[in-house]
Amino acid sequence: MTDRIGFRLAFLLAVALLPLGVVSVVQSAAVLDEARARSEAALTGETMRAAETAVRPIQRARGAAMSLAAAVEPLIGDAAACSAVMRRVADASEIYSLVGFIPLDGQMVCSSVGAFDFSNNAMLAGIIEAAEPTIILNPSGPVSKVAVVGVLHPVFAADGRLLGLVSISLPHSSLVARDAEETGPTPPVLMTFGADGAVVTSSAGLEAVAGLLPANRSLKALAGPDDLAFTAPTVDGPERVFSVVPILAGTIYALGSWPAESNAWLVEAVPAAILPALMWLACLLVAWLATERLVTRHIRGLQAAITTFAGGNRIVGRIEIEGAPLELRQLAGAFDKMTDTILHDEAELEDMVHQKEVLLREVHHRVKNNLQLIASIMNMQMRQARSPEAKVLMKGLQDRVMSLATIHRELYQTSGLTDIRADELLSDIVRQVVKMATGPGRQFAVTTSIGDLRLTPDQAVPLSLLLTEALTNAMKYAGSPDASPPRLDVALHRVGGTGAVLQVTNTLGPKPVAQDGLEVSTGLGAQLLMAFAQQVGGQVDTEEVGSTYHLRVTFEVRPLVEAEARNRAERPE
Repeated sequence: MTDRIGFRLAFLLAVALLPLGVVSVVQSAAVLDEARARSEAALTGETMRAAETAVRPIQRARGAAMSLAAAVEPLIGDAAACSAVMRRVADASEIYSLVGFIPLDGQMVCSSVGAFDFSNNAMLAGIIEAAEPTIILNPSGPVSKVAVVGVLHPVFAADGRLLGLVSISLPHSSLVARDAEETGPTPPVLMTFGADGAVVTSSAGLEAVAGLLPANRSLKALAGPDDLAFTAPTVDGPERVFSVVPILAGTIYALGSWPAESNAWLVEAVPAAILPALMWLACLLVAWLATERLVTRHIRGLQAAITTFAGGNRIVGRIEIEGAPLELRQLAGAFDKMTDTILHDEAELEDMVHQKEVLLREVHHRVKNNLQLIASIMNMQMRQARSPEAKVLMKGLQDRVMSLATIHRELYQTSGLTDIRADELLSDIVRQVVKMATGPGRQFAVTTSIGDLRLTPDQAVPLSLLLTEALTNAMKYAGSPDASPPRLDVALHRVGGTGAVLQVTNTLGPKPVAQDGLEVSTGLGAQLLMAFAQQVGGQVDTEEVGSTYHLRVTFEVRPLVEAEARNRAERPE
């Protein structure tokens, strides 16, 4: 796939578009971040607006507690007068469930609801020890037995002694009811919490507070001097947008939250890289299709035509190239011209090869005729010879000349020019030599096993002469211990990758007896075998096992390109 032109063009286009894609991603991220920041800022303002109705009563209660702490000291000794003041403050507010003064011993006698004992209240003891203004959430108020928000302020004497606490309680339900009156069409969940992280109020009900808080942040960690807005999953799982606004820094904070999908769904659903990536992929797809339409399909047509022509099919069909770019049309035209030229040159080469083959066959034919003529002349001279020794020598020479004639006859009849098939040439030579040596009372049992080897002429000719001489010697000494015809086996086969072995085996008979004082063996045959083996580039091994004689010639088959290179070197420029 990576080697295809469509992929490479698309890859280059992708690299070219990559800087633009990076710029688009950065700009899109910046725009989305700005949109998120504006959305969160708007949510912060909405939190402040929505929290205002819940915070205002608490702020008024805090101010009332501060005023009462400054004015209650003269009334501490008169429980009735003190309680009357507390009732007036409670009646004026219409929402306070308790307004009272709690002395250090916890025995409250000055209150809007009568006396009450706080001496065993551990929370109150801690607030008295801290001696600081405090706002607490009590899920079950000691007096009213309902959830209340308590605003407590220390009361100090003129000499600085702590006298007790002014306590104002606001029912939590009254704060939630006021929140509900001023919410918009998509009301947020509004909570207030203290600096310690304890929730004071919740518009969704205190029982649902735990599941609506952010899962990865604590309220105590969110209590800080600045406004804060963020998006996070809740404890229950769904993501919400949160905004934190300090109402009384270090004391009480407002927390508003909205479902993320209802406020910033576009920012969450479409990340900054999506649109640039889609545009980038669309460009790559267009580039791929354009390349396929304009280039690739035409190249495939040219490739099919070229592959077919290179495979040997010389029928060049019409190439569909209409609508292709100019360069491809020119390439198709050049291919047509090239095929015409190649077909013309191949026709001329075939004619030349045919002429060369005819000429070479004619040469071998004429050489064969000349050698046969020489053999005939030698036969005529042999008849006129007076000496038996001369007749024997001339007979041997005549046999070798006829062997040469046989070789040349087989050379012009065998197939090929630069290479010669050994199975065709050597089989015919064995047949011809045995035929010449066979006569009445002289028969041989011949078997041949010659593999399909291709030889250069430089090896085929000396190998043929070697085989002829080996057959002549074998038939001279061939015999049989019984009345059966002597056995003669000829084999040629490969050894390893490039080696070959020629083996001639014959059964032995009685040694030939000298006639007219002449030696039967002159040693010339062995010398010729060694000379021909050197020309072939081989080694001769002989072995006599019982009544069988083995002659083995091992040689390396020369590559056929040597003959072709020689022919090119001998060809005139």
